[in-house]
Amino acid sequence: MDHQGPSVLTALGLQALFDSLRHRGYRIVGPKVRDGAIVYDDLDGVADLPQGWTDEQAPGRYRLARRDDAALFGYAVGPHSWKAFLHPSVQRLWTARREGDAVTVTPEPTSAERFAFIGVRACELKAIEIQDRVFVGGAHIDPHYRARREGAFIVAVNCAEAAGTCFCVSMGSGPKVEAGYDLALTEITEGEHRFVVEAGSEAGRQVLAELQAHAAMDGDLDAAEAVVQRTAASMGRQMRSDDLRELLAANLEHPRWDDVADRCLTCGNCTMVCPTCFCTSVEDSSDLTGAESSRTRRWDSCFTMDFTHVPGGSVRASARSRYRQWMTHKLSSWVDQFGTSGCVGCGRCLTWCPVGIDITEEVRAIRESPSKQGAGT
Repeated sequence: MDHQGPSVLTALGLQALFDSLRHRGYRIVGPKVRDGAIVYDDLDGVADLPQGWTDEQAPGRYRLARRDDAALFGYAVGPHSWKAFLHPSVQRLWTARREGDAVTVTPEPTSAERFAFIGVRACELKAIEIQDRVFVGGAHIDPHYRARREGAFIVAVNCAEAAGTCFCVSMGSGPKVEAGYDLALTEITEGEHRFVVEAGSEAGRQVLAELQAHAAMDGDLDAAEAVVQRTAASMGRQMRSDDLRELLAANLEHPRWDDVADRCLTCGNCTMVCPTCFCTSVEDSSDLTGAESSRTRRWDSCFTMDFTHVPGGSVRASARSRYRQWMTHKLSSWVDQFGTSGCVGCGRCLTWCPVGIDITEEVRAIRESPSKQGAGT
């Protein structure tokens, strides 16, 4: 293939993409059906993809269902995010060994593993961009994140399905991928099952040149555009986002925080499934002799009592204060820290909340009945 414009791949061509990435030494990770959900896991080839499956989502509800076609990416998003691979839930930071009076501290080496992510959605690309700002965009760079991120090859997919909890259009993060990918696919199931593919990097162009792809025709491009337009028009939720920073900062004592606190279990599910949350804690451990010790970083949540525990107790002892911290940080003060919202509208926090708390509904309630008490603590 020698042209540089949009191309078309068949299912066989998609398998050739897997083969090309594996030949280049990538560990291929993408969606597959496991344990009643579509999760991200190692893939051997196209046969591992969730062909003919979709997901039905609502606040507090997730179900898989069969489609009436053979779509490979005919679902929204599941409980996993790419954060699990770029910023893993458990990361050893260093080990120390004592020999006599001497102590040697050895930093944990960064991973040399190179990932190829298959099926990354537009909202997830935005989430990766946000985490880039957190981990490598400032003065303090996380070497483990940087190593994994720099070695990653991203095959994005334009969304053909919006879940009942999606609101990426409101957050300006989807459903069409715009940047940050090596290759971008749009799956078309009408007529011949095919994929319109575009390269977004030199690495992507090199891989695409090896595949049995042909130039996209006007009908292919029109069909691909129609896929994105249908998805954008079928969002399950919406949330005005242009004034969230000011709205929440001015309503820290709104009575709605008490209402949501009566329902919130402070389980932390929303932070675990969120593709941008990055809170961690560290644990030190040693062997029984005291000769060797290590420090490990683990995912944590602002919903746990211990996360803000200081001598004298927790800074945020109530469910009200912890939920308020999470939501106002995500939608408001995150802008002050990183210049962007921390929410991409993926809807995971709605779907995987055991009691179905809906962040878009909480914002609506505050907007429609603003507090006159001003900011508080």
